[in-house]
Amino acid sequence: MTATRSEYCVIACAEAWRDAGEILASPMGLIPSIGARLARLTFSPDLLLTDGEALLVRPDGTPEGWLPYRRHLALVTGGRRHVMMGASQIDRYGNQNISCIGDWARPKRQLLGVRGAPVNTLNNPTSYWVPRHSRRVFVEKVDLVCGVGYDHAAGARFHRIPRVVSDLGVFDFDTPDRSMRLASLHPGVTVEQVREATGFAPTVPDEVPYTREPTARELELIREVLDPACARAREVAS
Repeated sequence: MTATRSEYCVIACAEAWRDAGEILASPMGLIPSIGARLARLTFSPDLLLTDGEALLVRPDGTPEGWLPYRRHLALVTGGRRHVMMGASQIDRYGNQNISCIGDWARPKRQLLGVRGAPVNTLNNPTSYWVPRHSRRVFVEKVDLVCGVGYDHAAGARFHRIPRVVSDLGVFDFDTPDRSMRLASLHPGVTVEQVREATGFAPTVPDEVPYTREPTARELELIREVLDPACARAREVAS
């Protein structure tokens, strides 16, 4: 069975929680949510999933436990949660902006607001999902730091950005200066496409692997159990 681009994105998001142990997964967005549930059903069986309010849930959404707010905050501030957020802008050091475009005092466009991004990024691992990779999103410098990148996180005990997943590939910060590196390309994408769609020069290894193929079992779970309506294809076209 040939995987679609959206299914490679699901796999790339799921890999953020590989062998994570008993931590709380907090995916924001459709494809990260499918990825987290896929990880729970396959290689990360101890992963905790939440309904976003007060319950721990199984991959099908049925309750399996209670998560009181005090316990939730303990997980957040103790490094035992891994968030996958969106980004209206993200720069070479992993600073994320979801608040506004332009000068904060007089923005061209108002977005979500800073919300919980500083707490997320300083207190537990945070990855990012970008469904449309472009120079408008991958910028040299964000207009406002909401999620904290490596150049602003000195001394933060639990700060870590494991990966950035876009519809073109997977990125990490495994470089001497903690700047963004191209870790894998989704099949059908070239290095030149990534460079053209990125507003700064990411580190590109001499040989860039492709994002791994989903197994037959993973494709079955994605297509028949987790997303039978194929909503993923509306977020990332094949």
